[in-house]
Amino acid sequence: MANDPGDMWNGQSEPFRAFFDMQGEAMREMFGQVLPEGTPGAAVDSAIPTGLSAEDVTEWAKTASELQTMWFEFVSEKAREQASKSDPMDPAQWMMMAQSMARQVPGAPLDTAQKLAGDAMAVWQSVFQRFVGGESETKEEPGLPRKDRRFSDPAWQEHPAFALLHQTYLMLAEYFTHAVQEVEGIDRERKEQLEFAVTSLVEAMSPDNFLMTNPVVLKRTMESKGQNLVNGMRHLINDLKRGQLTHTDSDAFTLGENLAATPGKVVHETPMYQLIQYTPSTEDVLAVPLVIFPPWINRFYILDLTPKKSFIKWAVDQGITVFVASWKSADASMKEVVWDDYIRAQIDAIDHVRTRLKVPAVHTIGYCVAGTTLAATLAVLARRNESDKVKSATFFTAQVDFEKSGELKHFIDDGQLEMIGALSKDGYLDGRYLAATFNSLRGKDLIWNYVVNNYLLGEDYPAFDLLHWNGDVTNLPAKWHGAYLRDLYRDNRLVEPDALSADGTPIDLTQVKTPAYIQAGKEDHIAPAESVWRATRHLKGPLTFVLAGSGHIAGVVNPPAANKYQYWTGDSTASSLKEFVDGAEEHPGSWWPHWIEWLESQDGARVPAKGKRKPGGKGDSVIEDAPGRYVKTR
Repeated sequence: MANDPGDMWNGQSEPFRAFFDMQGEAMREMFGQVLPEGTPGAAVDSAIPTGLSAEDVTEWAKTASELQTMWFEFVSEKAREQASKSDPMDPAQWMMMAQSMARQVPGAPLDTAQKLAGDAMAVWQSVFQRFVGGESETKEEPGLPRKDRRFSDPAWQEHPAFALLHQTYLMLAEYFTHAVQEVEGIDRERKEQLEFAVTSLVEAMSPDNFLMTNPVVLKRTMESKGQNLVNGMRHLINDLKRGQLTHTDSDAFTLGENLAATPGKVVHETPMYQLIQYTPSTEDVLAVPLVIFPPWINRFYILDLTPKKSFIKWAVDQGITVFVASWKSADASMKEVVWDDYIRAQIDAIDHVRTRLKVPAVHTIGYCVAGTTLAATLAVLARRNESDKVKSATFFTAQVDFEKSGELKHFIDDGQLEMIGALSKDGYLDGRYLAATFNSLRGKDLIWNYVVNNYLLGEDYPAFDLLHWNGDVTNLPAKWHGAYLRDLYRDNRLVEPDALSADGTPIDLTQVKTPAYIQAGKEDHIAPAESVWRATRHLKGPLTFVLAGSGHIAGVVNPPAANKYQYWTGDSTASSLKEFVDGAEEHPGSWWPHWIEWLESQDGARVPAKGKRKPGGKGDSVIEDAPGRYVKTR
């Protein structure tokens, strides 16, 4: 057991501790003296600057007491836990990794250093002209040279100190990112890792992330007499307890009520997944049913958010008999699960639907990693002469060729794979680790934005269905995860014929001749469009490639009624993505209607929505109502 509250950090959380030390020091400076450590409710009368009213003094004293009490109660609670158990979700691990890589950046070229000196002078001149130089000859506001939405509040422009501070920061951010881009003598992947590390550090050091360098936070602190910091401390402690950054109001959504609420039944169950069949909303349905395989990295209801956003509800309303796999979040019982098991699970779901509805074939959808797995499943079926079980395959932002797989490759080298293995000692990887990975890919939006709004400004969390889903993490089988990162992301073996096998069957994607609809997101940073496009080089059936506006989630979850974004169609046999884009036709809005037309072109026959097309009807044995137990298992 820990004897000292400081032992709780166990040498792993220096950046977090430094953050709080900095914030605490800023508060103490505001009072003009160092408050006694470890003394909740300490008298602060003499520390309050002169000129404040007695009521102000009382409010500030209350604020200081609340902050200290909350923090030391939390520290004491953590100190009672075993200090030897480090938290795998500690954000410090990511910061330390980035710092380690950043230290290896060689010196910047001379011309870059000269540019820094010139830019620094330009920043000073710009601020001087704005606040001291008087009116310009053109009577126009001279403004400041660099813009960033983090500094859009007028408070950043109204005082020369803060104007100079944020402009200097933006200038230095440009300098450091440009310097690492100019580094020579290292391979492309290492250079991309360094660029990512430097970008992460630059984002972490932004002046809006700290109380005393953020005029918006300072103003809120004075107006509320520090209650924003009390609220922020409460948010912070709650997040530290759960080991995960909160993005949304956790009480705003309930599965089966206002999320994952499309009516249906669980009609099949294995130790790995539940199969949900949705209740038809039309009198007739397509004869060929649809089986959707969402990624087991996340909860399936990304495709069944609120009714207005639900792809599943929309598909049901188009007259499709929809089945969805709801994957079980891994626990110690799944420590031996590997990729073969997920491929077998997809085949099992396909066969169960065929048997249940007495149909020869099904349509399929694979999203992200489940799409990668679907490609392997199709290859296995083809090698076994069973490809006729699948009428068509749709791939949502799914990669099979990982040569250009994007920013996630920054987390895949031998050292990081070893660290992942160490964090999976019970046979599964805590889903919070993966959530931290994805958040770090967009740290400015998914980490530091919430540090400012919820920790410093003390704002309440919004009710946002997508962010609720994003924080609803799932655990991953460690053996599968490690092999997936090594064999596919690092070594790109899936596109080598027969280099991999599943369930005793070699995998050769060139044997897949199933008609395929391949969707990519133009701004996808998880499965880049260039990487998704490469599936057209390997799958040999009739292919339709569609490029959707936005990214990995919004590019997929884009209902027609929203009238957002756009999509491009063109020559799916083009030699490159660039050639496709150059000759593509842009269409406004959602690509979903285009997809349903394509699906119906594969087989437009319809049948009455009766019998087992209505799950749970007379004589139909089902397990439970949708969304089922597995999606609620933590």
